[in-house]
Amino acid sequence: MEPNFYSSLLSRRTLLLALAATSVNARAAPAEQAPRHSSVPGGVARIALGPAPSRPVAQQAQVPLLVVGDSSAWTAVVGIALAAPVGTAAIEVRTSDAASRSLHYEVRLKKYREQRLRVAPGQVDLSAQDQARYEREREHQLKVMATFSAPPGGDSLAMAAPVGGPRSSSFGLRRVFNGQSRNPHSGMDIAAASGTPVLAPLAATVIDTGDYFFNGATVWLDHGGGLLSLYCHLSETSVRVGDVLRAGDRLGAVGATGRATGPHLHWGVMLNRTMVDPALFLA
Repeated sequence: MEPNFYSSLLSRRTLLLALAATSVNARAAPAEQAPRHSSVPGGVARIALGPAPSRPVAQQAQVPLLVVGDSSAWTAVVGIALAAPVGTAAIEVRTSDAASRSLHYEVRLKKYREQRLRVAPGQVDLSAQDQARYEREREHQLKVMATFSAPPGGDSLAMAAPVGGPRSSSFGLRRVFNGQSRNPHSGMDIAAASGTPVLAPLAATVIDTGDYFFNGATVWLDHGGGLLSLYCHLSETSVRVGDVLRAGDRLGAVGATGRATGPHLHWGVMLNRTMVDPALFLA
């Protein structure tokens, strides 16, 4: 029995050493920063800019981009439009001690699923009055979307989900309302009971609130550097324009206002005036 005993002891010791090594390696692996790099339509590209004594200025098609980091390493965080073509894209970067330069990145193919929904006919084929209202609201929201304030500090922009609940509709779904194709879904829908508190996922300033035809009761937050977030179909809003929120502060409650088939939160995230997948920002 002795050989079997020592053989078993050695096997257990080897297993424990292997498990310990795995545990150390797991702890040592760096956590991926948020937002995660996903260079696809509707995704986010993280582009290394290198060291510089002060924050570089980056643009794409004359739209300012979010730049995070410090003097040892700067990163441009670029939102990629759902309609962006697959292939090579470029940004322009300028530092205080150098001329402007172009940096290129590749946009890869991604296919999104289709979702078919039934809503009231008047929310698909708009009357002249509703169409005029929508166009007025769209003009106003385009100004909100152009907000660009001082970038946030640090590298990570990790967000907590603004409300708990199952994801009832994901970003990028091609929406078909009453048999008519419409723009792809530009946010994440989270199912929750009406009245459930909606919390700010990251420190922010409130830059817009309103009751809009499609979005219903809505709040826009500015997180800095062209990073905005959107909360739609609320049953109530508990903030006003200019309010400064910390992560976890209440901004409203889940509802079904606007074009909605039931209570849920539509959560949108925008980078450089482009709606991107909120899931990339979840910690």
